[in-house]
Amino acid sequence: MFANLEEVVERFREVESLLADPKVIADQKNYRELSKEHADLTGVVTVFEKYKQVCNEIEGNRELLQDSDPEMKELAKAELPELEDEQASLEEELRILLLPKDPNDDKNIILEIRAGTGGDEAALFAADLFRMYSRYADRQRWKVEMMSASETDGGGFKEVVALISGERVYSRLKFESGTHRVQRVPDTETQGRIHTSACTVAVLPEAEDVDIEINPADLRIDLYRASGAGGQHVNKTESAVRLTHIPTGVVVACQDEKSQHKNKAKALKVLKSRIYDQMLAEQQAEMAADRKNQVGSGDRSERIRTYNYPQGRCTDHRIGLTLYKLDAIMQGDVDEIIDALITDQQAAQMSQQESR
Repeated sequence: MFANLEEVVERFREVESLLADPKVIADQKNYRELSKEHADLTGVVTVFEKYKQVCNEIEGNRELLQDSDPEMKELAKAELPELEDEQASLEEELRILLLPKDPNDDKNIILEIRAGTGGDEAALFAADLFRMYSRYADRQRWKVEMMSASETDGGGFKEVVALISGERVYSRLKFESGTHRVQRVPDTETQGRIHTSACTVAVLPEAEDVDIEINPADLRIDLYRASGAGGQHVNKTESAVRLTHIPTGVVVACQDEKSQHKNKAKALKVLKSRIYDQMLAEQQAEMAADRKNQVGSGDRSERIRTYNYPQGRCTDHRIGLTLYKLDAIMQGDVDEIIDALITDQQAAQMSQQESR
């Protein structure tokens, strides 16, 4: 672990130096990437420096235990347990900070909530869940932008889709995906019976714009004489251009201009646009598959969490956490659940690393 930490500190100093380089500052894309890396590394380096300071203090106190002055010995002895506890706490924090990062953690999310089993009651619960996440987003100072919604006459949602943007949204909400079950007495229930309904929640990292970098080695360029109207020049010179992108098989031809270079530039723009469109389609297909894996069928038995209104209870079945503060949770106070899920994942990652 400490070898890794020294490497992290070395990289931190290197990034700090690069951020002061005028050439790096001029390249805004590179500067933004390095600034983000610097921010990520700062937390690790700060804790590591504090850890080394505590270790030095422990070493100093242990030396004082051999001191001839009884007061100094007593003082050192009294401070040691507190310092050793702090050392253990910082070491645990460093182990967590060094765990592999999810590359999507910094991204915004597409939140999709759909009513499952339970008819109108499920649609009302979908609206309650959307309100819960919206209020949590307000607490985090995130922005919620409604993208689409299919409302019911009773004020619920058959489906609601929103973009939530802000700092590290995916890192906080990625464990919300799955079937959420509610147990309560609907307003339409005349005999006071508890009904069970369900909604599915999908949390998808927002797909970012893709910069198309085309390797010239991946292109086949064919030159030929243009056909059709255009005068003698069009028919006599090989000004028309056909570009084939070999990895994707996308083909673009252009003969609008008299200049071969202009036709090539136009064809390249069209080619990039088509490849970009193809990549977006693939991203959307992956998101659709991811959504299907995340939400299940929406059946009540596939629940990750139960919201029981009569008991004021919320239970996350994945980690066995039960909280009796349902009113607060539905108002967006979900940090305790989210923190517990993150801690559980970190513990699993650390266990996996130790077993290797």
